[in-house]
Amino acid sequence: MNKYRKNRIIYTTLLLVCVVLFWLFDNFYTPAPYSLPEGEGDRTEIPQWLWPSSTTGEIVQHAHFALSYNEAYEQAEWVAYVLEKSHLTYDDRKRPLFLEDPKVGSGSADWRNYKGSGYDRGHLCPAGDRRFSKNAYNETFYTSNITPQDRDFNGGVWNRLEQQVRYWAKKDGPLFVVTAGVLERGLPSIGEEDVAVPKYFYKIVAKGQGENLKIIGFLFPNKESNGKLDQFLVPVDTLEKMTGIDFFAGLPDEQEDKLEAVISSSGWRF
Repeated sequence: MNKYRKNRIIYTTLLLVCVVLFWLFDNFYTPAPYSLPEGEGDRTEIPQWLWPSSTTGEIVQHAHFALSYNEAYEQAEWVAYVLEKSHLTYDDRKRPLFLEDPKVGSGSADWRNYKGSGYDRGHLCPAGDRRFSKNAYNETFYTSNITPQDRDFNGGVWNRLEQQVRYWAKKDGPLFVVTAGVLERGLPSIGEEDVAVPKYFYKIVAKGQGENLKIIGFLFPNKESNGKLDQFLVPVDTLEKMTGIDFFAGLPDEQEDKLEAVISSSGWRF
């Protein structure tokens, strides 16, 4: 056997070994969960009166955000978190692997459902809002916190809204944020687990408390738009009818009805 042929066999063998090892890693490697043990580490608490209702009863609380998982659609029907000015750091965090959420009883969707789908794995609680600690950042990569988003939407108008919310947090924080796709019958889906692709995404932001509480709601189609953010404002009542979720059930009924019935951008600087 000549030297050239021998080297070619060696290189081909090494290439095949690398391909097999990559396939095994891609399909079977699972890193340790990102969650802190109960009672350990710093946590960002969500005041009880701000918690939305759940249509499924599958509520999961992580150290720095909470969610209600909807197994039928393989994603969260809402993700809620508090955003403070101190959370908005520029710490450089290593991007972790997406990981199934160990706290979701039915198991959250595998990230591989998104491969080749043409959709982004869109964060609901943004990783950029959780750079203040490694644990807080890594938690946002649980698949319970992602949803199929049009790439131009995710990197466009949705990103602009996330930047706007950060601006408000710096000026007027702390804020309460609740967000997700609108889950409804007949949605298209991706992957072997049929992860639903929402046609619309909502975000609700609240600041202040008591008589000074202000809330603002947005509804976006899952596609890029050059429109101004305030063109997507809707009453929270509209979002409740679309989702079946009661977003501020802890408020006195009279105050809740008044705040949720109207669009009010007063006090929100765009």
